[in-house]
Amino acid sequence: MKKRFIYFAAALMSSLVFAQENEGLEKKIQNPIASLISVPFQNNTDFGIGPDNLTRNTLNIQPVLPFSLTKDINLIVRTIVPVISQPLSPDTSEFGIGDINTSLFLTAAKPKKVITGYGLVVGLPTATNSALGAGKWTVGPSFLAMIQPESWTIGGLVQNTWSTSGPEVNFFYSQIFAVKNLNKGWYLNSAPIITANWNASKGNEWTVPLGIGAGRLFRVGKLPINGQIGYYQNVVKPENGADSQFRFQLVLLFPK
Repeated sequence: MKKRFIYFAAALMSSLVFAQENEGLEKKIQNPIASLISVPFQNNTDFGIGPDNLTRNTLNIQPVLPFSLTKDINLIVRTIVPVISQPLSPDTSEFGIGDINTSLFLTAAKPKKVITGYGLVVGLPTATNSALGAGKWTVGPSFLAMIQPESWTIGGLVQNTWSTSGPEVNFFYSQIFAVKNLNKGWYLNSAPIITANWNASKGNEWTVPLGIGAGRLFRVGKLPINGQIGYYQNVVKPENGADSQFRFQLVLLFPK
């Protein structure tokens, strides 16, 4: 009887510790500038491109590294390495690496009620061919603000980049995100990526999607993983832009 009680107490304590760890991670995984090492693998499949209804696939590998600059300020380095399969016609496509982007954010080491990050985004001309990237060095400002009241996370990221060697690139990127945490690590979210190519012809500048997703924080052994899926319909798009996008993401988390 005594042994059973000890086993039960140990199991109860283990589950409480697990729940507390998950609760802390739930807030961090929804904060793009949290002090948390992570490696997201985000796969975006775009459907209905152009008159031939082509499909493009982009796997974004997005390691995030936090650095403590002072006791009050952290530097968050977020890098996006896109691996792209770009259709050129119904029968041909290009596959390779796109332009790599790195964002540098300065943020408070101890998050406040309103979490903010101020930074710079730099684009590297790493595309393996012209179909997969702009082939230009780009740079621009980036800003993020968010709040996390109770079981919610609500915020937005905005940035604009320009090419350093000419006027060919003038690109606006933003992401508005809202997350509602549920029970047992589950959550609902919406995180549309709204972009504008300011050099495009009139009426073809904006891409504005609407959609919803769901995900869950779980563990494989001791490794926490954030899994997520989502579907977005482009309600505003360029003439030959994609109609919709399916998003699948796995994030490997390495908490301290």
